[in-house]
Amino acid sequence: MSRATAACAAICLLTAPAAADPFEQFGTAMKYGLPLAAAACAMDQDRLEDFAVRGILQAALVWGMKEFFDGQPVSRRPSGEGKGFPSGHAAAAFFGAADLAGKCFDDRPEAGALAYGAAGLTGWSRVHAGEHTPQQVWTGALVGFTFGAASFGIGTEGVSFSVGMRF
Repeated sequence: MSRATAACAAICLLTAPAAADPFEQFGTAMKYGLPLAAAACAMDQDRLEDFAVRGILQAALVWGMKEFFDGQPVSRRPSGEGKGFPSGHAAAAFFGAADLAGKCFDDRPEAGALAYGAAGLTGWSRVHAGEHTPQQVWTGALVGFTFGAASFGIGTEGVSFSVGMRF
């Protein structure tokens, strides 16, 4: 079992509340599991600093958008609460999936497709749970995907953008 797989398994077990809906549990597990698997890969590839900077910026942008748009109709969750725009679960999952697909699974498109599929299910789990609208999930997914597919070139020779999934 690779470190990335072990990290995903541990996170899945530790983050799932006992009484929660299994689909919602899956989404929460992938919110943490996909970025942790990507972090393990980044560490193995000696690009952890670049990964960390992109991850922090992605999280800061999501938090900033939640604060900026709070009180606006776009930020209202289906439950009526605020700070729903964008979905942080979708952003984190797509950040991890895009990094994995573009930098860790670049020679295995089926693994990249599975990572993106898990991220997509994470977003759908938030809609299913009544926590977000599809638009909030799409925006979170776009933010996460953009930072996950990017590389700022920290510790390497250049900036790049790779989505993986070459067929």
